[in-house]
Amino acid sequence: MKIEIVVYNIESAKQAQNGGADRIELCDNPGEGGTTPSVGVIEEVRKNLSIEIFVMIRPRGGDFYYAEFEFNAMKRDIEMCKLLNIEGVVFGILKENGDIDKERCSELISLARPMKVTCHRAFDMTHDPIGALEDCISLGFDRILTSGHQPKAIDGVNLIAELIRQAHNRIIIMPGSGVNENTVSEIVSKTNATEIHFSATAFRDSEMKYRNHDISGIGAEEGSEFNLRTVDPLRVKKIRALAENSR
Repeated sequence: MKIEIVVYNIESAKQAQNGGADRIELCDNPGEGGTTPSVGVIEEVRKNLSIEIFVMIRPRGGDFYYAEFEFNAMKRDIEMCKLLNIEGVVFGILKENGDIDKERCSELISLARPMKVTCHRAFDMTHDPIGALEDCISLGFDRILTSGHQPKAIDGVNLIAELIRQAHNRIIIMPGSGVNENTVSEIVSKTNATEIHFSATAFRDSEMKYRNHDISGIGAEEGSEFNLRTVDPLRVKKIRALAENSR
């Protein structure tokens, strides 16, 4: 069983490794579902981790139908990841009709090699998951991150299981979204997945002594400036154990 932890900052990346993760997916902007982190963050994570790092290549939140200037930014970000000795990148591009954009994805995959490539949850926004699976295989993606076309993987287990059967070891199908202590055993046992993706999120209080209580969060209505996101290494270990005992 391989464990991938999605992280949104440097501290979380280090904590994921401390918890025994095999790999991280490094992103920015959790509220947008993950976008490309800065070069500085990628570089600092690379310096501090010995496990595999996969970087999200997504220039913005929202849909997965990109303008030419956004596509150009994705290509440049992939080039920077190669220069920083990153092991893999994560992306997905769709056409207006909900098909995988095979031409653009093929160009990014060729540019990314020898790094590994994952098709992210853009896959869950395709209109035909079985057809999209075959497209991803033909393009040469190494894996697909999916919740089975549902908000949470636990609700999409039947489709995930079908995708794994259909893939027949031609590509890795990795369940993600809502994978936690309460759901991982059922997800793994029903799908026979060999890799899982989760966050093991924890929050810690800021070490700031002075706090302006008139502003609870810069640019965030929920007031999160003094509530810092991280990863709980004990949760990583526990969820891994549950997953491995379910196969």
